[in-house]
Amino acid sequence: MLSRVADSLYWINRYVERAENISRFLEVSEAMALDCPPGSAEPWLPLVDAIGDRQSFDQGYPLRSPRDVVGFLLLDRDNPSSILSCISNARENARQIRDVITTEMWEQLNDLYWNVQDGESIWQEPDQEQLRSIRRGCQLFYGITDVTLSRDQAWLFSQLGRLIERADKTSRILDVKYFLLLPTPKEIGGVLDELQWISLLRTAGAYQMYRQSVQQAITPSSVARFLLLDPIFPRSVRFCLQQINDTLQLIQRQPQLGPPDDLECLRGQLLAKWSYVRIDALITRGLHEAIDELQEDLNQLHQLIYARYFTTTDLGSIPSDPSCALS
Repeated sequence: MLSRVADSLYWINRYVERAENISRFLEVSEAMALDCPPGSAEPWLPLVDAIGDRQSFDQGYPLRSPRDVVGFLLLDRDNPSSILSCISNARENARQIRDVITTEMWEQLNDLYWNVQDGESIWQEPDQEQLRSIRRGCQLFYGITDVTLSRDQAWLFSQLGRLIERADKTSRILDVKYFLLLPTPKEIGGVLDELQWISLLRTAGAYQMYRQSVQQAITPSSVARFLLLDPIFPRSVRFCLQQINDTLQLIQRQPQLGPPDDLECLRGQLLAKWSYVRIDALITRGLHEAIDELQEDLNQLHQLIYARYFTTTDLGSIPSDPSCALS
């Protein structure tokens, strides 16, 4: 497969996955805001930290109001990680490889793009419905891809982009709760604390599966374990790393002769590290530090994939932040 085509497939799915995750973040924060004082930024500012764009947000929106956060993450064309930018970038990548993707995939992505343009009917709906429509549009794209695209190299690079983005965003939203929203000792276990943990699970689309898997009171360690280490929940970091490892093995096809290269070492080490660690050990060592290290490893994995399959550029010139990479 041409590196240009593989690159576009990878980024189409990263962008769509990112748009879906941000719509989830905003949707849950809209619901949480109903339980907070009017105008409170408490459910909102952590979302900017979760996306990793706090500096540009503070520069462009000095008032830092709830509506500013929504505008920045939803419609700001200057923010490369806004929902509008992600969908636009995904569509542009798809337009360049229309002969590779299926007609149904292109039509769904094109519909999603035009549905979020200024003046469209979606913006006349309540805020929650707007976000739900965007999320469902992204999920419909996944479903169409799953049932219309042959399980060849195109499929594998599509999966790879989706999985890396999903692992990154799941870890980021957990880090926000653990590090930035950590309550005072007297608030731990209180109503607001439990509400925030429930909202975190809903943000990750994990609440019902968590309840089925963990039949006990919600605790920080059990939520962290489920989102990081559960082997069968499709949005957990552990599950994503397993699928990333399997996908890269299928892309490589032929066993590599000689010692493993950097990409093979990192994918294997990441999977082993997050498969055989206990949540108590992560919390004792420092969950924030462990998640920071995970995100650095995911960025390094992205760089190695980029260098191996998408470009001949030296590794040092590849953007480490996916939102800064050009497709």
